Amino acid sequence: MKTYIIIDLKSFYASAECVALGLDPFKSDLVVADTSRGQGTVCLAVSPHLKAKGVRNRCRLYEIPKDINYIAVPPRMQYYINCAAQIYGIYLKYIAKEDIYVYSIDEAFIDISDYMNFYNLDAKSMAKMIMDDIFKSTGITATCGIGTNLYLAKIALDILAKHNPDNIAYLDENLYKQQLWTHRPLSDFWRIGKQTQKKLEHYGIYCMKDLSIAPFALLEKIFGIDADIALDHANGIEPTSIADIKAYKPSTKSFCNSEILPRDYEYHEALTVLKEMCENLSLRLFNKNYKANGITINIIFADKNLPKQRASLSFKNPTNIANFIIQSVEKLYLSKVKNLGTIRQIFVSANNVTKENFKQESLFDEFDSKEKSLQTAINSIKEKFGKNAILRAIDLLPEATAKDRNEKIGGHKSGENS
Repeated sequence: MKTYIIIDLKSFYASAECVALGLDPFKSDLVVADTSRGQGTVCLAVSPHLKAKGVRNRCRLYEIPKDINYIAVPPRMQYYINCAAQIYGIYLKYIAKEDIYVYSIDEAFIDISDYMNFYNLDAKSMAKMIMDDIFKSTGITATCGIGTNLYLAKIALDILAKHNPDNIAYLDENLYKQQLWTHRPLSDFWRIGKQTQKKLEHYGIYCMKDLSIAPFALLEKIFGIDADIALDHANGIEPTSIADIKAYKPSTKSFCNSEILPRDYEYHEALTVLKEMCENLSLRLFNKNYKANGITINIIFADKNLPKQRASLSFKNPTNIANFIIQSVEKLYLSKVKNLGTIRQIFVSANNVTKENFKQESLFDEFDSKEKSLQTAINSIKEKFGKNAILRAIDLLPEATAKDRNEKIGGHKSGENS
């Protein structure tokens, strides 16, 4: 039987900032948020002490009760990456990299099946050994889920571990059914969001036990191709291993950009940002030797009551040339996206992406060798001197965001110049 653990770094960004400031995350009220973006900015993390007061993660600054005096620090993404790398190094002290799967910057699955005998420890003691080392080395507290498969380990972490004094919880299939089969709400479970929960409740499915006995045709209607996975999870089953995950190679490549705008943008202001995002997308395609057969844009308005706007186009020939993509998307935006109100969020994605085949290029491609040489030169300069080494004129407009975004990691301040 396999034994997996998943270790989560508790309120990672906020805890890392507290430790850097010499504060106890469990006694200090701290939020990680870019206050320069106003009270509407989203808090990337809040300290455990602040969370215990009812302040939720990913809240906006204005949602924090006025009577709470808290410390706000700007995001430092490079610092968090460095901290995560240090903690990954701790995992490697005990476990081979083949048995570690980094799920996110603050979570990692570990297969400890072959290590318990080696260390002469049970699963809980082994998890505690690693968690104690993390705390001793970094000052960051971890929580841990243990399970006989990856799913049960994740559920043990998400639902049970935080309620235990030692921050550790264990589940096998029997315990899962005993303790959580009737647990509500369903959105507490991995891979089930609020909208899916509403759909399930519409059909009288309120807990995992209900889900396990629901007609499979109904599950296909709700989950589509993931119906089998949903049914397995309802019964605490997950056949996928870490080795399976690492061996998986997706049949298609995904390229997309999204941006939450720093304020509510007017229709033509948003177009400036969209064009910048298209250039970034085309450069990523070009650098990876991929071409897009089309583009999709999604526009979300500041007024949540307004419907999202979505528009797509297909190219006659696949391309990764920035000028062509920008011009095409500009025409798409102006012709298909209605000016319903101010805009707050933009998504752009490349459709039906394929690997570039240099042998198939011809005089009938939509770009010529001069255009391609120019883009190669631009990429080389950006790679050597930074993304802001070359900018388009639109990047200097007041509403433009590319120059600022190029200095960020994952859309947040890197903190390297702080």
